[in-house]
Formats: sequence, structure tokens, C-alpha cells
Amino acid sequence: MLREDTVFGPIFSRRLGSSLGINLLPQKGKICNFDCVYCECGWNKDGLEDTRLPSAQDVRMALEEKLKACVESHTPIDSITFSGDGEPTLNPDFPAIVALTLALRDQYYPKAKVSVLSNATRCGMPGIFEALRQVDNAILKLDAATDAQAALVNKPVGAYHVEDVVKSLERFEGNFVLQTMFLRGPGWATEDWVQDWMQIVRRVKPREVMVYTINRETPMTGLKKYTEAEMRSLVQPLIDEGFNVQIKG
Repeated sequence: MLREDTVFGPIFSRRLGSSLGINLLPQKGKICNFDCVYCECGWNKDGLEDTRLPSAQDVRMALEEKLKACVESHTPIDSITFSGDGEPTLNPDFPAIVALTLALRDQYYPKAKVSVLSNATRCGMPGIFEALRQVDNAILKLDAATDAQAALVNKPVGAYHVEDVVKSLERFEGNFVLQTMFLRGPGWATEDWVQDWMQIVRRVKPREVMVYTINRETPMTGLKKYTEAEMRSLVQPLIDEGFNVQIKG
């Protein structure tokens, strides 16, 4: 399901509440350096119709117009969330857009959080790292504990190494949210995978861990979800160690 507006919603998010979305990618296409088997936006090859990225000025105009309308209609907003049709940090204006979003948030909805959903592939880059440090919720994905597992689940476009991402995550000194998809498929979500993943969690020490499973139709058929009870059992060692783990079925 592609978002056809630069600013959309607010919609209810099982993780963020009433969430006003910002799509920094094409309105009628998808651009991502992952091609995840579970992506609700579909495969990358099916989203090539449009390649135009919104500029910082495009986002400013669309966001301010939406925020004004929400204020006038007394619409609650818990989070202003960068999500959309692919990886938001691929937009070259990402740092500038984060800055203007924070300013507009402060003006119209000062109690709302600014959140970014990212696959963490570019979070170590200058500019992007600093922008992610400024937002309230840098929600950074790590679905796999090894490069081989990432190749199965995330299907990276280009070079991708889990160790490089882990080193970037360590730079946040715990001030981020780690997001991980749990699903059943060929070659992943085994007991060994979970043990290796938990070792990474212990290493990067996020302030919160979001564990969730599929909730919508997926481009790859045959994937199966976990129950909340099953996920809780898998991550119970982290809970026992004091990690703040949020589990969403």
C-alpha cells in the first residue's frame, strides 16, 4: 500500500498512537535500499512509476497546512512520523526536513513526538546521524543478526553488513529505539537467530526494543506471524535483564 501524499493521516499506529505521517519518497512510487519480504508497500520493482522526491520546501508547505487543519479540527497528534514508501533517509534533504519539522512541531503540537522509522543503513552518515539524534524517537530497524539472514529477510540493495550497522547504533549511546520484525519463514527466526540477535541488543543497549510481527498482507507469500505470547517467551531473557521491551502482535 503506497502513500500518495507527502503528509498523510493522522492514522492510528499500534506503536505510536495517533500518528501524522511524512513520506519523503515519491507519491506514486517506492524507493528503498531494502526489499523486505514483509513490506506493506510491496516489492521495489512494483513501485517504479514515480521517482520524484519532495523537497524541503514541499514538505514545509504540506506539513504546515496539515498541522493548521488538525489544530482547527482539534485532532490529536501523538507523533509526527517519518515513514512512507521506502527509506526516508534516502531523501537528500532529510536533515533540513527534520529541522523544519521540529520547528513546526514546537509551534503547533509541542507535546507531540517526532519519530523516524529507518532501516538504519545510513544512520552513521554525517548529517543523517545528527538529524536522528535530534528527534524524539529514532526507531531503527535490525531484523537480522547476520548478513546471510539479512539477505533472506531484508534483501538489501547493494552492500550491507550487520556489523557496520551495529557500530553505527553504538554511536547513539542507547538513545534510540531498536525495532525488529519477528516472522516465520525459510531460514530465519530460529532459536539460534534469536540468541544472536539478543547479543546485539545487549551490545547496543537501546532505551527501548520494539518487537512486532506481520499485521498486513506481505509481498512474499507463505510468511507466518508470531503470537504475542510466543514473542514474549523468546525475548524474556532481555526483559529479565531490565531491557524495556514492547511487544506488538
